[in-house]
Amino acid sequence: MSRLVNPHGRGALKPLRAPEPERAAGLERARSLKRVPVSSREASDLLMLAMGAYTPLDGFMGRDDWRGACVDMRLADGTFWPIPITLSCERPLAESIGDGEEVALVDAESGEVLGALTVDEKYAIDRELECASVFRTTDPAHPGVEKVMAQPEVNLAGPVVAFGESHYPETYQGLYLRPDETRALFREKGWSRVAAFQTRNPMHRSHEFLAKIAIEVCDGVLIHQVLGALKSGDIPADVRVEAIDRLVENHFAPGTAIQAGYPIEMRYAGPREALLHALFRQNFGCSHLVVGRDHAGVGDYYGPFDAQDVFDELGADDLEIRPLKIDVTFFCHKCAGMATGKTCYDPGDGDPPDEAARIAFAAEVATGTAEARSCPHGPETKLSISGTRLREMFANHETVPEEFSRREVIEVLQAYYDGPA
Repeated sequence: MSRLVNPHGRGALKPLRAPEPERAAGLERARSLKRVPVSSREASDLLMLAMGAYTPLDGFMGRDDWRGACVDMRLADGTFWPIPITLSCERPLAESIGDGEEVALVDAESGEVLGALTVDEKYAIDRELECASVFRTTDPAHPGVEKVMAQPEVNLAGPVVAFGESHYPETYQGLYLRPDETRALFREKGWSRVAAFQTRNPMHRSHEFLAKIAIEVCDGVLIHQVLGALKSGDIPADVRVEAIDRLVENHFAPGTAIQAGYPIEMRYAGPREALLHALFRQNFGCSHLVVGRDHAGVGDYYGPFDAQDVFDELGADDLEIRPLKIDVTFFCHKCAGMATGKTCYDPGDGDPPDEAARIAFAAEVATGTAEARSCPHGPETKLSISGTRLREMFANHETVPEEFSRREVIEVLQAYYDGPA
């Protein structure tokens, strides 16, 4: 029987969904309560709480937990937590809510009642402290900073209960998997070591290479799609899902990859968000997180490997999950395939190593069992691959080379960009 990593904090998952027999009555009761609108980010956090991904949290954070997460990456009880999970509302509404009062949490856009919060605490925050701590900047052009600075001035804290999971289970049937479900899948497959691969883009050749390196290290890989709100211009989740399905079907060994999705909204907090991604992937049962170049970054706010280096600051007991730190990847024409800055090498007069050999060597370097080799090939031999450049090529009607993306993926994305016939 597989032995998976423990859930974070308390050793047992803590989903905050109301039990099925109680949901209808709870929802009916909530309709009579004072209504607190929640933003898209807060709604996504509520859904993460509902499914148990934010174990061991009981709900939205009070002041001490908020400050500890910002400054020390720890809750008041010492539990490691790198990003505050909070709910805010306008001051007049906050003042109308009594201590211990239960309120309904309502999607600000749709008006749907998502859950209920028992208010234990009301407090104001130092927005600049949060931004400087979490995002390493107070620049309002940063999308995460912009959202924090636009929050209403009072935070409400206390335990929550969710009555549903919005449209996600129905829209993404078979893809929307909760932590208890991924853990059951891993056990069914006999997996103990599972790598999570975070993505908010269709998988190009670099992504594929990273995932296959992870499979060499672990029993399998969880390709974990962001289903929550993204940046303008990002490709919709259903298109990404189809493209990744085609990639896995045609270019991965059978039984080595599971695709799933989860409802978080990206904060683009770079290193801090990489830590949060690791934390909740541990709750999903993953032993490793693939951390590549500029993980969860945006613009030029973070160095390309800051999200890898931040894991070196953790204590031994902060997280069970471990990072798989992989250098920047590219297609090397001299190597005749994908490589990284630490594994691209010239075999002399011999033939270049095949893809399987390059993947195996990159896995050894990532786990420290082989020594990295400095790349002997110049930049003119390397094709840099990125999701941004891929989107540009489709938008500009450029031909996408197969060195950049697999043909099956290109077909799916081309149909999306071409639109209905």
